Amino acid sequence: MRSVGTVLALVVLATVVATFARRWRIPAPSLLVVAGLAVALLPGTPRIEISPEIIGLVVLPPLLYASAEDMPWRELRAVWKPVGILAIGLVLASAAAVAAVAALVTPLSWQMAFVLGAILASTDPVAVTALGRRLALPPRVQVLVQAESLFNDATSLVLVRVAAGIAVASAAANWGAAGGEFLVLAGGGTVIGAAVAAVVTLIRRRTEDPVLETVIALVTPYAAYLLAEVAHTSGVTSCVVAGVVLGGRGEKLTTARIRLQLHAVYGTVVFLLESVVFSLIGLALPTQVQALAHGDRAWPLYALAVAATVVAVRMLWVAPLSAVVQRKGGLGRVNWRVPMVLTWAGTRGVMPLAAALSIPEVMKDGTPLADRPLVLVLTTSVVVVTLVVQGFTLAPVVRRSGIALEPAHTAREEAEARAHLAHAGLARLEELAELEVVPDVVLDRLRRGLAARLDDADVGTESADHVYRQLRRDLIVVETAALQRLYDDHTISDTTRRRLQRGLDLEEARLADA
Repeated sequence: MRSVGTVLALVVLATVVATFARRWRIPAPSLLVVAGLAVALLPGTPRIEISPEIIGLVVLPPLLYASAEDMPWRELRAVWKPVGILAIGLVLASAAAVAAVAALVTPLSWQMAFVLGAILASTDPVAVTALGRRLALPPRVQVLVQAESLFNDATSLVLVRVAAGIAVASAAANWGAAGGEFLVLAGGGTVIGAAVAAVVTLIRRRTEDPVLETVIALVTPYAAYLLAEVAHTSGVTSCVVAGVVLGGRGEKLTTARIRLQLHAVYGTVVFLLESVVFSLIGLALPTQVQALAHGDRAWPLYALAVAATVVAVRMLWVAPLSAVVQRKGGLGRVNWRVPMVLTWAGTRGVMPLAAALSIPEVMKDGTPLADRPLVLVLTTSVVVVTLVVQGFTLAPVVRRSGIALEPAHTAREEAEARAHLAHAGLARLEELAELEVVPDVVLDRLRRGLAARLDDADVGTESADHVYRQLRRDLIVVETAALQRLYDDHTISDTTRRRLQRGLDLEEARLADA
């Protein structure tokens, strides 16, 4: 970035575009990329060059952590086998296919074609989470797509390091060392992420200051990422593991007031970072194109060929895997709509761009790495193509597939859960009524509140109002436990659980302020 003014203008542009995207119900990442590209093509727009340090150290950790924190444990345990197959097998297959196509149709050397294949081999968790946030996918399909994008980065990063080492040193590939490096990156990142999560858990359980809790939550992803990078393991894996572990314990670590504050603060941070980074992708492409050599002017055709290869390989890999999973699940007739949605949801985004920017600019002998500009352009172009084409059409594909949850289904599930919570609270009230330790007027007010979910009853005395608030908080504890039992019994989805828990948190916060 050239100046603070450019940064501020970018933040304003990204925020305005993202706001209109939400209002028009258009995928924000897709519209932000288009807006950034349009602004970059305007006369007088300053050249934008993305710093790898900004992407890797500032943007990625909180976005990865936020995506991982939303990962429900129950659904993740149910899909870990297909996630593992996709995170390793599909990444290797995609890297090989893209490398072969790039070596065949582009001027890239086979070494740099391998680098390009490794960069584009994995889906992007930031883009996948942002695009899928408004889609009513079945829980396991949503988790499968999101978990794959979170856990396939370790495989892709190892391939990128091996490929870049080959290109820089002009040496042969050492696949035995690559396997060991994968274990170090993924295993070391997992251990460090789990350790950071354990330490943060101990600290947050002993902290009741909302400001300090917010600072800890904001620092956690950076701590996990940086500690892993310093230890020469995968900062991405560490950040993801810390997010998954802490996300599953969020309701047990803090109070309702702090959870609400963290939700608001983190929502703001994620919104700003996503808005800026997707705008940057569009803004940076013209600058990267200008750095190309004259012989690389056919890059749009190269980019389309590579993008088509990425999508085709994903379809050829996901379709048989989905058929096997459905057969083992006892389905007599294979549903091909699920693999279509899984294929179309596999967009590329921030992670490939960060990997491309990490490629060294010079070889070991000091000469410039000639094909690096073309690799940057092709990476950014494929990211733009997948975000725009797949991003704008993903919602229609999901609707046409028929696998999306109907609004009536979600509303019915939520209504039934609300009724169950109210019954749990009423049962507790009857226990208190039998003990005859609570004034009848307070019991009546609580009954009316549970029956109608209204907070406007007036008992007229300060002492009774104080008793009411105390008892209502007690009932919220009972309802929270009942809500968790519903989720543990597989009666409701994680989305319904989180929505109802937020309602209980809001009510508890209002009682504390009363």
